[in-house]
Amino acid sequence: MNSMKHDHGPFDIIGDIHGCYDELVLILEKLGYGLHETEGVRTISVPEGRRVVFLGDLVDRGPDSPAVLRLVMQMCYEGLALCVPGNHDMKCLKMLQGRNIQLTHGLALTKSQMASQPPEFHEQVKVFLKNLVSHYVLDEGKLVVAHAGLKEEFQGESGSSVEHFCYYGETTGETDEFGLPVRFNWAAEYRGRAAVVYGHTPVLSAQWYHNTIDIDTGCVFGGALTALRYPELELVSVPALRQYAVPKRPLHLPAPNIG
Repeated sequence: MNSMKHDHGPFDIIGDIHGCYDELVLILEKLGYGLHETEGVRTISVPEGRRVVFLGDLVDRGPDSPAVLRLVMQMCYEGLALCVPGNHDMKCLKMLQGRNIQLTHGLALTKSQMASQPPEFHEQVKVFLKNLVSHYVLDEGKLVVAHAGLKEEFQGESGSSVEHFCYYGETTGETDEFGLPVRFNWAAEYRGRAAVVYGHTPVLSAQWYHNTIDIDTGCVFGGALTALRYPELELVSVPALRQYAVPKRPLHLPAPNIG
């Protein structure tokens, strides 16, 4: 179920990680979470009853997607976090299921990193990713989290059209000069009551636009990993330790939108 209106948080919503495990640990620590490991057993302490919401794209392009998956899965299974899937996570699931897909956009790196992991971990990741729901409606409908955002009429709904929007946004079917999809600017027309927090499209810095906010600040591309504290609406970031991948479109250039 994607409706969790009864859950009021408070939440710490974290943008696209893309295998940047060290930065993930740093931002959790900056947010007040404690990660402790004793004899191979990791324990996680949580500040003031808060929970993390991961916005998807856990994998690909970065240095340690398996470590990111292990930490996110542990936090979700222990009730310390929620997670919605990104398009990269869904492609990773298809790869692990043995389906014939192109190993592009960093998936080949994830495949090589997963090759050193035991078979039982592969199975655990498959189950975890398969059971994720496309988006969540939280806090009496005042907050919606989805990887690529979600227009008002899709909020709380299910089905392939809703899932596609959550993973990719609303695309025109065309590509730009960098070979990336051209998207309709759904946020420009958004007038919904719910604040929509999303990622997917890397931006230099997060900013509010018509009650929506994109917090993917391109960590894997040398930008930063950003979180939004809710309901405080405070942005918290840690800079990338280095640039792990080169973006097709430079971060300083806005994505072409129609709308």
